[in-house]
Amino acid sequence: MIYTSDDDALKHWPDQCKGVALKYLHASTKIAKTILEVLMKGLGVTMDTSMADAYMGLRLVNMNFYPTCPAPELTIGATRHSDIGTLTVLLQDGVGGLSIKVEDNGNTGKKGEWIEIPPIDGALVINIGDTLQILSNGRYKSAEHRVRTTSTHSRVSIPLFLGPRPEVKIGPLPEAVDKDGGTEYKECLFGEYKNNFYGEFHYGKKYPDFAKITQP
Repeated sequence: MIYTSDDDALKHWPDQCKGVALKYLHASTKIAKTILEVLMKGLGVTMDTSMADAYMGLRLVNMNFYPTCPAPELTIGATRHSDIGTLTVLLQDGVGGLSIKVEDNGNTGKKGEWIEIPPIDGALVINIGDTLQILSNGRYKSAEHRVRTTSTHSRVSIPLFLGPRPEVKIGPLPEAVDKDGGTEYKECLFGEYKNNFYGEFHYGKKYPDFAKITQP
């Protein structure tokens, strides 16, 4: 469900859960705005209301159900990908199955390895999306992730994707470019980026290449 206002939520959610769903959307959006403000500060950017509305003005809620599978080693719950928006707030149950790919050689593991993200009761998972990677000129990396199934438990997750509306331009912020001494990405409409995502399917994290500047 695309959520741009409370009226949208009240119109589409069933009466039995629309109240708690709207409360969750408000709380999750507030959390995401606070996190984005901190991340922007790390780039030397002071985020105001107009910037928050520009880069998180469109919110999409999914409800994912992964049934049990007799041969989970032969099945993919969700194939490897990165989210295209700015931030994703993920509410999941206690089953687990989410893993991320290591991009650097930090303390978390070796580059290219997949690391399980165990669910923590009462906690939310926050994913950085491709849009924030582009805005930060590559300083913040979107998370390549996947979901596996199990043979013993079904799994439920509810991601809230926060990103720009189609007509919003995305490109490296001037503060990030000044710090880096150059730009890694070109400016484009988020709608163009989104159309590439849905029109050119890739396994893994290939979508930011659409906005990548090709060096001579």
